[in-house]
Amino acid sequence: MDSSMGGVDGSGDEGTHTSHKGKRPSYKRLSSAQTAKLEKFIKECPHPDETQRRQLATEVGLEPKQIKFWFQNKRTQIKNQHERADNTALRVENDRINSENEFMKEALKNMLCPSCGGPPYAEGEHEHFMQKMQLENAQLKDEHDKVSRLLARYLEKQMSQPELQQTVIPITGSTSYDPPHGSSLNHVIDESLCLDQSFSTQVIDDLLLSNSLGGVDVEKPFMLEVATTAMEELVRLLRINEPFWIKSSTQDGKLVLHRESYEKIFSRTKQFKGANIHVEATKDSGMVNISGIQLVEMFLDSDKWVNLFPTIVTKAETIKVLESGFLGNRSGALQLMIEEMHILSPLVQARKFQFLRYCQQIEDGQWVITDVSFDPFQQNNSPSRSWRHPSGCLIQEMPNGYSMVTWVEHVEVDDKIQTHPLYRDIVSINMAYGAERWMMELQRMCERFAWFYVEKIANHGFEGVINSLEGRRSVMNFSHRMLKIFCQSLTMSGNLDFPHLTMENNSGVRVSIRKNTNLGQPNGMIVVAATSLWLPLHYLKIFEFFTDEKRRAQWDVLSCGNPVHKVAHISHGTHPGNCTSIIRPFIPSENNALILQESLTNSMGSYVVYAPTDVRTMNMAIQGEDSSLLPILPSGFVIVAHDDPNANLGAFDNTNVDRSEGSLLTVAFQILACSPSGINLLNMESVAAVNTLLTSTILKIKDALNCSNLE
Repeated sequence: MDSSMGGVDGSGDEGTHTSHKGKRPSYKRLSSAQTAKLEKFIKECPHPDETQRRQLATEVGLEPKQIKFWFQNKRTQIKNQHERADNTALRVENDRINSENEFMKEALKNMLCPSCGGPPYAEGEHEHFMQKMQLENAQLKDEHDKVSRLLARYLEKQMSQPELQQTVIPITGSTSYDPPHGSSLNHVIDESLCLDQSFSTQVIDDLLLSNSLGGVDVEKPFMLEVATTAMEELVRLLRINEPFWIKSSTQDGKLVLHRESYEKIFSRTKQFKGANIHVEATKDSGMVNISGIQLVEMFLDSDKWVNLFPTIVTKAETIKVLESGFLGNRSGALQLMIEEMHILSPLVQARKFQFLRYCQQIEDGQWVITDVSFDPFQQNNSPSRSWRHPSGCLIQEMPNGYSMVTWVEHVEVDDKIQTHPLYRDIVSINMAYGAERWMMELQRMCERFAWFYVEKIANHGFEGVINSLEGRRSVMNFSHRMLKIFCQSLTMSGNLDFPHLTMENNSGVRVSIRKNTNLGQPNGMIVVAATSLWLPLHYLKIFEFFTDEKRRAQWDVLSCGNPVHKVAHISHGTHPGNCTSIIRPFIPSENNALILQESLTNSMGSYVVYAPTDVRTMNMAIQGEDSSLLPILPSGFVIVAHDDPNANLGAFDNTNVDRSEGSLLTVAFQILACSPSGINLLNMESVAAVNTLLTSTILKIKDALNCSNLE
């Protein structure tokens, strides 16, 4: 940039100014070379001394005084530029702050309380509100102290009957409370307050969920205390491996609880007494294809919970929601639930829990879901009593939309009826209901959900059958419900004994009869028959045999020995075996028959579930109609690896068989014995028919797999 210099001669003496009085001073414009030299120098030294000015004047061809004035002018110019830039920046910042201030004022006007959704208190009401809150806090503190004393007795020792009497009576009200004669409570008082099974369910519910003391519910802080204590324990078990968790030398390095280290930190009273008590405690982790908050919402909805674990949870119900949690993250949610679980085979005992589920967001994007049994009156009298110590999972959201889940399962079981020898090893090494099974099922189902919402997936050459997204989703829902019905049928809740069907004749066949009136299944008496056996084959080989349509005629009675054709295929996972199929058997006399099949596999178990249906019913699902009420009655197979060469396999003990690898196969069939109008006509012919179907199918399977030499 060129610069002009005031005073041509640069002398600046008084005489010159006097002689030119009244005239504009002359200017001398610097050359570009002079300007460049001065600009470079001022960057390095803005305030040169006299010696530097003389040297610089010589170099650029100017007077020292001209150099001095140039530097003064340049410094002033730079200062003005900086001030203008600062003023501009301050003006922009001021505008931004004013805008934020206006926005905050508007937000304050429309602010709502996050807990109740109402407007905030006015300034004049704030003091009154604080006084009210202090009174409520004092009342809650007093209530907390009372419940803590009750909790201490509940957790540390079994109450004697007099202690329990003193605990229960104040909950119902004053000591003068006299219920009407004949009521359940009055009956208990007449019997010296022996709180056993004579307590009606209604009285138990009243004591736990409805009674109050001084207008404040007692059970809620009691339950919250139990849940909070359990969560504190669970968080430590989730976040810390050693010394609590060690790698098992017999279970492929899976994490199992080190009892001594655990009991040093957490004192725990045994819930059951007897010779058949065992404790299961396992830990596992993995990535799942779902967001954290979606997973939390599923865990807190009992219907979604059953759908999330169809091969484990057969029934779940929320008894009471004590806290719903904050909107948006569900932190603080607390609810009392019941849950029934069953897996793999009727030979494995089902489990039932009544428990508290507590959700807490411990960090941004991190939740802990805590489950702990809550049954103060010990109402669980099932053949396999179960108690869930603090269990649950840590959910951590990942940036890619996935979530990291760490799972801990810690239960105590009293098996009054010992597990059948076929499955005893699977139960004893925590494969039955351990954390690994929960994690694998969660990963499979989350992957299935992801594929459910994909708008277009590979059709595997089955174009033209299912053309719409709605149709694909309806068929997937149909097959998922079929899988749930099948798994529920394996519990054999209506198990009956038939003396003339001896163990020798039916090879261990178990038969159950149930009356169905639910929508979505045929109405009438349904006979379920199932058996389990060991085969000296890898589980994947057996799974591939059942899913190969070219070999289906070797075992499926629905094909009548004829070949079948797969007309539709819907993948719902990266493993090719995880899919839904629609199969048409080539039966010359029947053009209306179709088979819906759901197959899934992982190292913890494989399922092939199928059911006959007709073209009209299947077309309704394919066209995207609601499939939740379409009738279906599934049968199927469950395969689980069992490679222990020393397993006690009972009747299947054959010294000529290599047991270095093998599998347990469960085969189950369901048939409609009679319609509702013919229920009274049910006889042993129906039972014998399903027994014959099952045993003949087993013989066909053994023959096809070259296992006929097994006794």
